[in-house]
Amino acid sequence: MTMINRRQEDILKELNQKGYVNVVDLCETHNVSTVTIRKDLNFLENEKLLHRTHGGASKQPIYAFERNVDDKEGLQVEQKKQIAKEALKYINDHDYIILGSGSNIHYLSRTITGFQKLTVLTPSLKVSLELCKVTNIDTIQLGGDIRNSSTSAVGPIAEATLSQFSCNKLFLGADGIHLDFGLSTSNSLEAHLNQAMIDVSEKIIVLADSTKMNVRGFGKICNLDKIDVLITDEGIDIETKTKLEELGIEVVIAPK
Repeated sequence: MTMINRRQEDILKELNQKGYVNVVDLCETHNVSTVTIRKDLNFLENEKLLHRTHGGASKQPIYAFERNVDDKEGLQVEQKKQIAKEALKYINDHDYIILGSGSNIHYLSRTITGFQKLTVLTPSLKVSLELCKVTNIDTIQLGGDIRNSSTSAVGPIAEATLSQFSCNKLFLGADGIHLDFGLSTSNSLEAHLNQAMIDVSEKIIVLADSTKMNVRGFGKICNLDKIDVLITDEGIDIETKTKLEELGIEVVIAPK
């Protein structure tokens, strides 16, 4: 690897702390021109030390790509388990809830037990199979086209079924949470179904580990101001947490 200079080392340190850096802020911090900072970022990207974005750089790729749900369940396992435990605190007896799809939601479904009465709608086959093991839960499986990678229903049949219900809480996973782009997933059909879920729910609770922060998926679900609660892990940087809270989002950090 080519030797990097002191300024570039400092850029990488800030990137490791925050997860992303902004060109304008770097210019002010290091008292250099935007041309110089852009050259630094391009050089560091060529060295495979960061990923360039519009107006800055990120520690990880800014665009989420589609993975099989079984593969995703093997990533950030401890964080997802803790997020699921925190999410469980938002479920009460006699709730009518929607559980979306994805690995975080599947982990949550494994923790749901001990309720006197609970009604759950879900497009996820994995979630339904978990809930079938638990007494006192009425599970409504949304039908439609089943996506192999997520083992979840999508499409007009699922959306039409949703329109017949009104739920007090929606627990939603996501592939990306971006301050500008909003909440997103890597598949446009799932994004559209998630929009329909939001339309029939009173409270929107998003479960996403910190690797999803400042990342965009292909399909936009909604703007961030639609979210009531975000449950994540300690990896979220302070600046992102603060900006999310300024939007009125309750940000809950699941303990280790």
